[in-house]
Amino acid sequence: MSDSKQHEALQVRLQHEFADPRLLALALTHRSFGSPHNERLEFLGDSVLNLAVSGMLYRALHDQPEGDLSRVRASLVKQDTLHKLATGLGLVGLVRLGEGEMRSGGQHRPSILADALEAVIGAVYLDAGYDTASSLVLRLFDKVDLSPSMTAAAKDPKTELQEWLQARRWQLPVYRVVGTTGAAHQQTFDVECEVTELKQSQRGIGSSRRSGEQAAALAMLQWLKEHPQ
Repeated sequence: MSDSKQHEALQVRLQHEFADPRLLALALTHRSFGSPHNERLEFLGDSVLNLAVSGMLYRALHDQPEGDLSRVRASLVKQDTLHKLATGLGLVGLVRLGEGEMRSGGQHRPSILADALEAVIGAVYLDAGYDTASSLVLRLFDKVDLSPSMTAAAKDPKTELQEWLQARRWQLPVYRVVGTTGAAHQQTFDVECEVTELKQSQRGIGSSRRSGEQAAALAMLQWLKEHPQ
């Protein structure tokens, strides 16, 4: 299928027909393909996404404090969530990539797809304004059950472990990278999480240092559940 046909089909899924189709083409152009590319649209779309999700949560979780709303928002706009939404929207195979990025599997890379989704949101904003872009965001998240119970589930492992330790007036955990594997653009990080008072450490693997730390914190939380203090 030609790019124009694919873009037409995507606009049907977006429920938005672009007045300026060049914006959609730009949103689907990764910087490895050349310039101009979608990074400026991604920057814009990130802000639109956060504002739209903030408004959605403010209305849906009206009894929740700011901290809980922030945690839920972070969970909804993180890369993993956006990658799933981008895949569901059919962005896989639509992003224009350079030959090297294409050969290395870039069309399926979560970061590229998540960024492309933000760029598409930014493109819709420029093409038709905030209300239209916000409506797109709401449709993307329309199957998410926004309930007060989400605030607990939205706590990432590092936050949950930190709060558990602070409640006992213990030191914060220490994270250290104990090993890395893979090429520079696609490394895997082996991270250790140590709790001093317990003289205990657990390890986790992730595609970034941050995700490795989260995996290590989760392993520590699971250890704590198996060894009640």
